Order: sequence, then structure tokens, then C-alpha cells
Amino acid sequence: MLTLTTNAAQAIRDLTANAPQPESSGIRISAKGPEADSLVLSLATGPEPADEVVEKEGARVYLDETAAVALGDKALDAGETAEGGLSFTVTEQP
Repeated sequence: MLTLTTNAAQAIRDLTANAPQPESSGIRISAKGPEADSLVLSLATGPEPADEVVEKEGARVYLDETAAVALGDKALDAGETAEGGLSFTVTEQP
């Protein structure tokens, strides 16, 4: 199952703090196309019926079936870009 680093959990909480439904909001990662060639990250007010839910420290990530399989043994991290923006990265689990 996908794991979240502390940095990723904080970034997700920051992104969803002002959402219309902050208690259930999170980010959703879904496949773009039938295979996991490309994944799309978006803000979500809650999971879709078949989504896998990953939660850490109040941060929620919703994964569609394809993304859940593709990211099953990965970790999601977050950091700041050189321009001051937010960047998410996927790495191998430690």
C-alpha cells in the first residue's frame, strides 16, 4: 500500500485546509488511460466508491484501482520547488 511521508501529509493537509469539506477532503490519484502510463493528481472532496484510501496524520489520499496497483509499493513525498511551489514525488518505500 502507498505510504505517505510526514512532508506529504503536511502538504496535503495544507492543500485541503480551506476545502468546502476539509474533514473528508484529500488528493486523488487516478490513472489517465487504461494503464498506469500516466497518473493525474487532483483535489477531491471525498473518495470515489472503488477508491483505496490512504490516511496519515489527518491527510487523505484516494487512489483509483489502477493507481493503487501502480503505487502499491511506493511512498509519496512532498517538497518545495526552486520557484517556491509544491512538488510531489513518488519513491520506493524504505
